[in-house]
Amino acid sequence: MIKIGLQLYTLREETSRDFVGTLRKVAALGYQGVEFAGYGGLTAEEMKSLLDELNLVSIGAHVGIERLRDHLDEEIEYHKVLGTKYIACPWLGDEYRESVVKLMEVTKVLKEASARLAQHGIELGYHNHDFEFTNQFGGKTMFDTIFELTAPAPLFAELDVCWVHFGGYDPSEYMMKYAGRAPLIHLKDVRQNEDGSPQTVILGEGDMDLDEVVKTAKLTGVEWFIVEQDVCQIDPIESITQSMAWVRNNVK
Repeated sequence: MIKIGLQLYTLREETSRDFVGTLRKVAALGYQGVEFAGYGGLTAEEMKSLLDELNLVSIGAHVGIERLRDHLDEEIEYHKVLGTKYIACPWLGDEYRESVVKLMEVTKVLKEASARLAQHGIELGYHNHDFEFTNQFGGKTMFDTIFELTAPAPLFAELDVCWVHFGGYDPSEYMMKYAGRAPLIHLKDVRQNEDGSPQTVILGEGDMDLDEVVKTAKLTGVEWFIVEQDVCQIDPIESITQSMAWVRNNVK
């Protein structure tokens, strides 16, 4: 069975006010694990105690490229306590997207970080938005280019299916392309506004063929669906409640 987690970026305003209370709500809704986007000021020992109390797994964390380069030891020590298996680079600023030469700066950091994390049983991955698909280098997507330049480091793909879709590609085809290398899938729905901009929505309320994503995930070695909604149109706790209801009805 594919397990269900939550990317805590969805609840960033809630966690900024009450990190512990927010995690209690997440656990009560039936989420089995969390992916961190910050730690709410808790020490690793405090976080481990809270996760154990709530029976939540530390799936992974989003750690920016600069922090992977300059402060990786701190992240390693924190996640060794939590028993975290995955860390993913979540984003690249505009300065890294200009050319293959700039991307090589990124992939050098990723290769070095991957090797150091592997010494502690932690895998490194890359999480996409849409720009990795709309940006092309030599006829290849920026996403594919990152993975080619990082080889032979065992970088995993954390595919955010809504942004693959919004970038003009079929999420299921990319899941098949990276089969066995995409243990974490960001399960997200999106609707295109009249001006062409994206609006992330509760699962099942957007343009995504999520049923096909679920079917493909069962064929490609996915371990976790991680629910995320970048921007919520209603109370975020209610949003993740309704998304969990969709999961219970459609992920079996």
